[in-house]
Amino acid sequence: MPAADEEQVVAALVDRVSGALRAREAGGDAELARRADVLADTYLGGVRARRVRWSARMGRRHGSCTPADGTVRISRRVAAYPQYVLEYILVHELAHLQVPGHSAAFWELVARYPQAERARGFLEGIDHNAVYDPGGYPQDVVGTNRQGGA
Repeated sequence: MPAADEEQVVAALVDRVSGALRAREAGGDAELARRADVLADTYLGGVRARRVRWSARMGRRHGSCTPADGTVRISRRVAAYPQYVLEYILVHELAHLQVPGHSAAFWELVARYPQAERARGFLEGIDHNAVYDPGGYPQDVVGTNRQGGA
């Protein structure tokens, strides 16, 4: 295996293991689900996901929601972000359980989270860094939609 390929493989493995450790330090899936419930009660009228979990399989996104089965997944990378950013991503994904897509009604719902604008700014900075300084952050962080999505 060429040295450059070996370095990429090692970097990917280190990122995966460190992501798992960050997610575990953040309390694991049970704590993530508890936090999602608190945020849903506070900002979204108590909507509930059937399952909320950390994911090592997120390529380009910070989070995802599958309304059909009520599953919310959050990238393990997010465990290293500030708490208000994690909470924003949870609110964003939970809001999809009430309003599909990214309509004006969806963004009004997400805007109930008081730090939404600040969190979007943080995510835009992460995405900018990934695009313009790929050596400074894993390339697969790119992908937040430009309207402030997670």
